[in-house]
Amino acid sequence: MTLILTVAVGVGIFLVIALLRVRLQIPLSFLLVGFYAVVFILSHFVPEIFIPAAFDSGGVTTGPITVPFIMALGVGIASMRSDKNATSDSFGLVALCSIGPILSVMILGICYTPDSAEYSSVSLVDVATTRDAALVFLRAVPRYAEEVAVAVIPICMMFLMFQLVTRRFKRMQLLRISSGFIYTYIGLVLFLTGVNVGFMPAGQLIGATVASGGQPWLLIPIGMVMGYFVVAAEPAVHVLNKQVEEVSMGSISRRAMRRGLSIGVAVSVGIAMLRVLTGISIMWFLIPGYVFALALTFFVPQIFTGVAFDSGGVASGPMTATFMLPFAMGACQALGGNFMTDAFGLVAMVAMTPLVTIQLLGLAGRVRKKLENDALRAELAQAEDSILYYDA
Repeated sequence: MTLILTVAVGVGIFLVIALLRVRLQIPLSFLLVGFYAVVFILSHFVPEIFIPAAFDSGGVTTGPITVPFIMALGVGIASMRSDKNATSDSFGLVALCSIGPILSVMILGICYTPDSAEYSSVSLVDVATTRDAALVFLRAVPRYAEEVAVAVIPICMMFLMFQLVTRRFKRMQLLRISSGFIYTYIGLVLFLTGVNVGFMPAGQLIGATVASGGQPWLLIPIGMVMGYFVVAAEPAVHVLNKQVEEVSMGSISRRAMRRGLSIGVAVSVGIAMLRVLTGISIMWFLIPGYVFALALTFFVPQIFTGVAFDSGGVASGPMTATFMLPFAMGACQALGGNFMTDAFGLVAMVAMTPLVTIQLLGLAGRVRKKLENDALRAELAQAEDSILYYDA
């Protein structure tokens, strides 16, 4: 609960900052450079075991609840403006909200020193029949129903207070929103039950089996293949791709977004598996990666900066946290590594690489458009010379 509340405070503070940025028209690049500079300076004062967990917390915060809600807030605030940058400024809220948990967990690491860190593995339940398996899941449902209720009820109460004060929504809209809350609640309960009872232990078992199979280097290609396809199963990815295509009026297609995200996640999981095998510090990858990503923000169209940094948080959602991270933890345990420094950090890597791949996609588009314009101008100049020649 200490960690949950710490992350919640970080998200809340930075959501306010993100909304003020949209309202005050502050360039996203300036805030990203400034806050990430604070993050990396503060990392020098944080215990080493907290650094991967802090960066991971920034990625896992942006899940199926926060992404649609936060992105909708951004679109709503941006719609109040009529300037040319309103569309591009509607993106970037998820990016800033991912920084808040990193800073808050780092501050927690400075203030709170645990005596030790131990990994308690979760094993698959041994069941003989499908009926036994169903009973295992049914017994777990009440626990996760309570957890989801604790998370969703405050949001419902805030909406209810807003409706009582403003009387904004009509009857049919209220029915639609209420149905959405019910679907969300049921879906999250089923998802968390399936993840905790079956999915996480399966990922851990696969990682441990591959690592102890005599050829641990296979973790890298297997992890990259799984990372390439697992991003397609992230619920928030579909929300982001749909909104990007609509807001950009088709100039950024869903197909291009999916491909860029899949390549980025595959590379990041491969690097994470390399860390599990070698024990290389995560900072050797995060610092150059973020420096390159932040440098690109000054050369790509502004909308691509917001989309790219939002994509980093979206790609590192519940599927990555509940399958790929246990995969790395199982492998790390089988190899006898330090799971706090070697296994943790996978989500952070997944959150970083889309920042580069999506911005490179935007940079390639800008270069291609410039070449097309130069070719068109050359053709027009040649046509004008021909006309002048015939006139003469």
